[in-house]
Amino acid sequence: METRSKRLDILFYIILTLLAVIFIAPVFIVLMNSFKGQFYITDSPFSLPNATTFAGLENYVNGLRKTGFFSAFLYSLFITVCSVLVIVFFTSMAAWYISRVKNVFTRALYYTFVFSMIVPFQMVMFSMSKIANAMHLDNPIGIILIYLGFGAGLSVFLFTGFVSGIPREVEEAAMIDGASPIRLYFSVVFPMMKPISITVAILNAMWIWNDYLLPYLVIGNKYRTIPIAVQYLQGGYGSRDMGALMAMLVLSIVPVVIFYLTCQKYIIKGVVAGAVKG
Repeated sequence: METRSKRLDILFYIILTLLAVIFIAPVFIVLMNSFKGQFYITDSPFSLPNATTFAGLENYVNGLRKTGFFSAFLYSLFITVCSVLVIVFFTSMAAWYISRVKNVFTRALYYTFVFSMIVPFQMVMFSMSKIANAMHLDNPIGIILIYLGFGAGLSVFLFTGFVSGIPREVEEAAMIDGASPIRLYFSVVFPMMKPISITVAILNAMWIWNDYLLPYLVIGNKYRTIPIAVQYLQGGYGSRDMGALMAMLVLSIVPVVIFYLTCQKYIIKGVVAGAVKG
C-alpha cells in the first residue's frame, strides 16, 4: 500500500513538472528570442542565442523608440492601479451589503452580478463603445468606470462567498461598542477581507494590464496602453519587427509577474474561501 502511494506521488510530481514546463516554455522562448536578431527569430525560434544571432539590447532599444513604451507604461499603470482599487473598494462593499441584508432586492442584485459573468464581451462591445463615446468616457479616467462594470460580476461573487464565512458575532460586538456602519466596515470587516481582496486584485490586475480589445475600442490610439503600443510594431502588409516585439512583450509581463509572485500566497486561500457561498 505504501509502495503504491509513493508511485502515485512520483507520477503526480512528474505530471506537475511537465505542466510547469509547458506553461513556462512560451515565456522562456519569448525571453530568449528578445536577445536575437529579428531575422534569426523566424528562422530558428527555438535555438539559444549564439555569437551570430545574439543582438544584445538592440531589440529593447528599438522597441522603446518605436512604441513610446514609457508613455504606454504610465497609461497602463494608471488605468490598472486605479481600476483595481475602484473594483476592490466598491465590490467589497456591495458584497458585504448583499451578504448581510437578506431580502428580494439583494438576492436579485446578487444574481444580476452573477449573470453578468456569462455575458460575452463581444455581444456588448460595439454598443458599449458608442455609449462610452457619447458619455465622454473615452479617456483614461472614464475607462476605469467601464472596467468597474465588467469586473464587478466575478469580484462580487468572490467577496460575497468570503463575507458569508465571517461570523456575524464579530460585527455585532463592534456595533454594541458603538461603531457606525462605515466604521464597522473599514475597521472590522474590510481588514478581515485581506486574502480575498488580494485575490480579486491579482485577477483583475492581470486582466486589465493585458487587455487589448477594451482600451482599443474605448480610448484607441490617443492614449496607448502597452498592448496597443506593442500592436503598432506590426507594419503594413504583414511586416513586423519581431525582435522589438519580443523585447516589448518581455517588458510588459515583468510588472504583472512581480505583482503575482509577491501576492501569490493569498490566491488559493482567497479563491477557496470566496467560492464557497454561505
